Amino acid sequence: MAAPASSSTTATAAPASSPPPKPPNNAASSTMLEPRQSPLPCPDAAASSVSSASCCSSSCSAGSSQADRSSTFSVDSSSAATPSSSPPRPHRASDVAWAPIRGRALGPRDFTLLRRVGAGDIGTVYLCRLESQAAEGSSACEYAMKVVDRRALAKKGKLARAAAEKRVLRRLDHPFLPTMFADFDAGTDYSCIVMEFCPGGDLHSLRHRMPGRRFPLASARFYAAEVLLALEYLHMMGIVYRDLKPENVLIRGDGHIMLTDFDLSLESTASPSLEDARNVGDNREEDVPEPAAPTCLPIPELQLLRLRRWKRRAAPRPRFVAEPVDARSSSFVGTHEYVAPEVARGGGHGAAVDWWAYGVFLYELIYGRTPFVGENNEATLRNIVRRPLEFPAAATTTHAHGVGDSAAARDLIARLLDKDPRTRLGSKRGAADVKAHGFFKGLNFALLRSAPPPVVPPPAALHRCDKAADVQQLFDHF
Repeated sequence: MAAPASSSTTATAAPASSPPPKPPNNAASSTMLEPRQSPLPCPDAAASSVSSASCCSSSCSAGSSQADRSSTFSVDSSSAATPSSSPPRPHRASDVAWAPIRGRALGPRDFTLLRRVGAGDIGTVYLCRLESQAAEGSSACEYAMKVVDRRALAKKGKLARAAAEKRVLRRLDHPFLPTMFADFDAGTDYSCIVMEFCPGGDLHSLRHRMPGRRFPLASARFYAAEVLLALEYLHMMGIVYRDLKPENVLIRGDGHIMLTDFDLSLESTASPSLEDARNVGDNREEDVPEPAAPTCLPIPELQLLRLRRWKRRAAPRPRFVAEPVDARSSSFVGTHEYVAPEVARGGGHGAAVDWWAYGVFLYELIYGRTPFVGENNEATLRNIVRRPLEFPAAATTTHAHGVGDSAAARDLIARLLDKDPRTRLGSKRGAADVKAHGFFKGLNFALLRSAPPPVVPPPAALHRCDKAADVQQLFDHF
């Protein structure tokens, strides 16, 4: 996946080391708190919420992309041991944005904050660049720096979430997930994480710029496929995301996506394996009819050899299965319009909540709204538990710009939005089942990062000033 010079991509300074040990599964909590319309102030446990240093577009302002979205809530009373982690294994170490950082011990004085681009529950994200690049007159690479105020988090009881953020980010190494270039402390009050800057904003803002505020079916399929690969990797790492929504899907400079915001994630374990696709009985889309055997070969030995080769080609490929099926939690977390019925009821939940949210996500991309939204958060939760899934009338899902519907898309959404997590698509074999659905027929997931995206943001203008007038320089007193 090519990246422009104005946005940075994944790499790391530290040498690769052995994979980090996996944390134990979170124990289910015996206490369940009722949701509120406003964000809940209760503290979160360390192992059940992992915050991400999300970087957003230069056009984003604090909370602007979520103005019409129900608030994110978190009440988490589960606990688990804190796992150790090693530096990430980068999938592209030759990135131009990595070159100025490689092999350097960085601190707050090495960066200039240009302006604020977003703020979240854990910290504030700034657009920044290296001071050394400005002094040398070289082309400046832009980065996103998430600054966490420890004093403010201590008052909220969320210091554990900020600590878990770094632990999880160090483990990630995927083209559709964030890369942590550097992390350091600024004095005793601030903690900083340097990541890549995404100039394209988020999918929520991009959807609102589309005709009819919804994506064409081909575009929705593309973004859904990239998010699916990111979820597959997270589940392989034993991480249940629990906060999928368009606001948390950012657009890189090359038009591909980056999933962000892990502060509500649940850490568990997974055992990836290869499974014979012929033993899978619930994926009708991949049933391969038995072709006719080759005949009319003059030599029996040659016929047998060719028959064996033909059988190898006709046999279905094994599927990669990586699902944290043992992950369990009773935490009441998520964004109201995206929480699964088992969460809304107040019961325990596992990795199947991500596949419910994935169905809501796909529904919103295609139809421009979420399927169970109500007048308020309480009404939304009641609809999630009680109301059956309904699709807009076919006449309202097409217009001159080609935004449309398909039977395959509706079938996929309906199977993902199964209110019973035991029969929900993805609950047993995770992304392997979802990828096998007919909605993604003909899509080569292995080459997705090289495919042209639907929208490529314009090149971000490089900032030539030394100090932006609208940004308070947090580190001047250190």
